[in-house]
Amino acid sequence: MSPLVAGLLQTGILVTALAVVYRPLGDYMARVFTAKGHLKAERVIYRFARINPDAEQKWSTYAYGVLGFSFVGIVFLYVFQRAQSLLPFGFGRGDVGPGMAFNTAISFVANTNWQSYVPEAVMGHAVQMIGLTVQNFVSAAVGLAVAVALVRGFVRHQTDRLGNFWVDLVRGTLRILLPIAFIGAIVLVAFGVTMSLRSGVDVDGQVVANAPVASQEVIKELGTNGGGVLNANSAHPFENPGEWTNLIEIFLILAIPVALTRTFGRLVGDRKQGYVLLSVMGLIWTAMLAVIWAAEANGIRPLEGKELRFGIPGSALFANATTGTSTGAVNSLHDSYTGLGGGAALLNMLFGEMTPGGVGTGLYSILVMAIIAMFLAGLMVGRTPEYLGKKLGRKEVTAAAVSILAMPTVLLIGAGIAAILPSTQGALNNPGEHGLSEILYAYASASNNNGSAFAGITVTNDWFQSSLGLCMLFGRFVPIVAVLALAGSLAAQKKVPVTAGTLPTTGPLFATLLTGSIVLVAALTFVPALALGPIAEALL
Repeated sequence: MSPLVAGLLQTGILVTALAVVYRPLGDYMARVFTAKGHLKAERVIYRFARINPDAEQKWSTYAYGVLGFSFVGIVFLYVFQRAQSLLPFGFGRGDVGPGMAFNTAISFVANTNWQSYVPEAVMGHAVQMIGLTVQNFVSAAVGLAVAVALVRGFVRHQTDRLGNFWVDLVRGTLRILLPIAFIGAIVLVAFGVTMSLRSGVDVDGQVVANAPVASQEVIKELGTNGGGVLNANSAHPFENPGEWTNLIEIFLILAIPVALTRTFGRLVGDRKQGYVLLSVMGLIWTAMLAVIWAAEANGIRPLEGKELRFGIPGSALFANATTGTSTGAVNSLHDSYTGLGGGAALLNMLFGEMTPGGVGTGLYSILVMAIIAMFLAGLMVGRTPEYLGKKLGRKEVTAAAVSILAMPTVLLIGAGIAAILPSTQGALNNPGEHGLSEILYAYASASNNNGSAFAGITVTNDWFQSSLGLCMLFGRFVPIVAVLALAGSLAAQKKVPVTAGTLPTTGPLFATLLTGSIVLVAALTFVPALALGPIAEALL
């Protein structure tokens, strides 16, 4: 079987699997966030935490909950790393340094999972399981909660209540992420992913690092986190043994973000609204997959940096899925990609990772872009824009603009300063255009809460640890606060009736407008930087 046919077969299986779960998973998530009753386990949590699950919150209170919970998570994870020597299963790896602990704590709480360390040499199993893996669950649940709050802003009328953050957080964790992760971990073990409390295993006289991989691998992908328990990440045979596990992991990455469009359609009472968002996500995702695949298949050294067991098709599929979402897991070395292939992976992140984006973050990001698209349409026809029965005035458009501008601001400032620092030259493995691509990729990954890396840049000095940490922090929480403010403003409005002048948002015209807006915003913002990096490299 030729690589092309094998790759098309893999893609077909992946798309079929996503189509099979699209309706049941999307409908189930809609029921989870609209259910009136609480499970017994949830009531125990609410009682212990002194939470009234039936009390709804204003957008500001909801935002305080998100920020407060995340701040406590950062402090806890930082202290946990700094006290690693006191914990079991540390294997003598010692306490994590303050700069690295700061960067890692923000990284995992922000759903970025950027790793500036070698996991099997730095992190013990206790920190991995109790610290990092717990954040893999709850950081993904935070994204789900914010997305649901924004959808409620469209659904509700003349109210200042958006639901209860703590209820949404607990339900997303206990009813969605934990059950799927439990089943997924068993499947991964059945296909050869390791699960061990040992620090290593003897393979032909050589000790190879080992860990409780399967339980962490599944939520790493399902929660669009990406931080590997082993340094080679999903290229490691213990994390990703073969073609089937590769497909399963790609499926886990895409399943929830894709199905959330169905959830959105169900919650707003019009399934076509979800289908049009899915079509835009799918169109851009497919186009970027074609670019990456073609670029790598026709490169000078096509298999450089790629595992032979995956080949070019399996590597391109994974790279496109992980950068089109906020996952950041890798099964190949993106630094070894061609200028065009690596540039396409970078561009996936610069689109704002909404194709299909992360768990929750993809949905609320593309809805924000839909508001921008409707605003642009309103400017062209001289009419106050509307979307899903809500007028988009100054407050709504301002909140949407803040949300989409936060990432480019911190990315370009951070990358610009890094590029002119003398110390950065010593951190780069490559000079010229490729070196600039490495810098851009690092800050794009951090600012978009992706976490993948070109791996051609050393980011362990104080500047990179602190600046990338701040990019993760602002890139995650500024858009969240802006999105919640937008949701509050929308919920306070009354529903606007559909008239002859209302632009339909379920057909090809709106899909084209939304696609063009996503591409246009990214192009106007990043083309100058891309022209000096991956574009210049591709033209050489």
